[in-house]
Amino acid sequence: MKKFVIIFSILALAFCNGGRDASQADNHEHGDASHTHEGETAQHSHEGEEEQPIQEAEEAGHEHQHLDVTPAKQKAWGVRVGLVEPQRLSSRIVLPGVISLNENKTAHITSFVHGQIAKLSVDLGSKVRKGQTIVVINSPEFAQLQADFLQARASYNLSHIEYERAQFLWKQNAIGENELLRRQAEHEKFSSEYGALGSKLHSLGISHEQIEELIQKCDLVEEEEYKCDVANPNLSVQAPLAGTVIFRDVILGQHIEPEKVLFTVSDLSTLWVVLDAYEKDIPFISKESVIHIYSDLYSDRHFHGKITYISDLLDEKLRTLKIRVEIDNSAGDLKPNMYIRGIIENAASEEELLAVSDEAVQNLEGEKVVFVQEKSDVFAVRHVRLGNKVGPNRIILAGLEKGERIVTKGAFTLKSEITKGTFGHAHVH
Repeated sequence: MKKFVIIFSILALAFCNGGRDASQADNHEHGDASHTHEGETAQHSHEGEEEQPIQEAEEAGHEHQHLDVTPAKQKAWGVRVGLVEPQRLSSRIVLPGVISLNENKTAHITSFVHGQIAKLSVDLGSKVRKGQTIVVINSPEFAQLQADFLQARASYNLSHIEYERAQFLWKQNAIGENELLRRQAEHEKFSSEYGALGSKLHSLGISHEQIEELIQKCDLVEEEEYKCDVANPNLSVQAPLAGTVIFRDVILGQHIEPEKVLFTVSDLSTLWVVLDAYEKDIPFISKESVIHIYSDLYSDRHFHGKITYISDLLDEKLRTLKIRVEIDNSAGDLKPNMYIRGIIENAASEEELLAVSDEAVQNLEGEKVVFVQEKSDVFAVRHVRLGNKVGPNRIILAGLEKGERIVTKGAFTLKSEITKGTFGHAHVH
């Protein structure tokens, strides 16, 4: 009996402890169920907040990300908010550049012959006319060329007479056809030599009138039965265009070689401006673009220009394109090698387009986003599809609506903050 009482007590004690454990387990299960229900309610409430008008980008499966930023922190970060409004866009492109000579109106003066400088008629800064003599070169080579020309002319004249006489004799059957052809060939040979030497004189700047004067002098001497020694060794070098002498590298009495640059003459009334256009600006630049040139020396003035050339090659290192502009410099205020700025103003678009500042658009995980202000301290990430860049603005093709408020300044800071977290909702205090 005593043994039975002990066994019964043990069973009763075990039963009581098991009841408490079951009750605790049951309460624990109820507690978990209650917690799960609250979580589901909270999640449902959050989803309810998302049931606003769904944006096109979110329909594509983007996560709905928010960022809470207190007003104090917004001020510290320099966050600015503005309305998204349609606008007529116009671009303003600023390009760095330098002024250069108008190469179409610049000439390097050289000598085609060996010789010695006999006379200098101009100096640096001199204004010259087209055809004006600027230097005289004493050249035996030039004198010999004139003598060769006169000799070739005499041979030509003699061969011409003989050929005409041969034609007459052949018609009279006084000579054979072979003799006629021989004299014809000889005449053509002297004719070619005479013409070639005349062309060489022309290439040295000798005009037709000067050659005629040379021939007349020789004929006059021959009539007076003197030796034909009328070649002048002094070669006058003339300016090929009107302009200003901007370079000189010669002195009186100096011996010079052919192709040495003695002077440079340039018409400074027009100049070239060579601008560097960045790759991103190329689509907005054409020869029809209106451009103004500005110099720091004349801060209150601008100079009109016309784009005359746009390079077809992009600099592979600088990623820039050369733009050439021709500008009027009649007043002489601008100088070659001055640094300037070129500003291209493109006309406003005919239709109003939805656009935001380029600074408002950020790159988040490889996609373009802006920050939309949903509440005074809540900013949502909004994926957008972009169009062309026009000046400092980017056209918005999809993702935003007229009248929405977006971050126009400080968007990069918000992007940096939201990338620090691993959840779609971040808080910054």
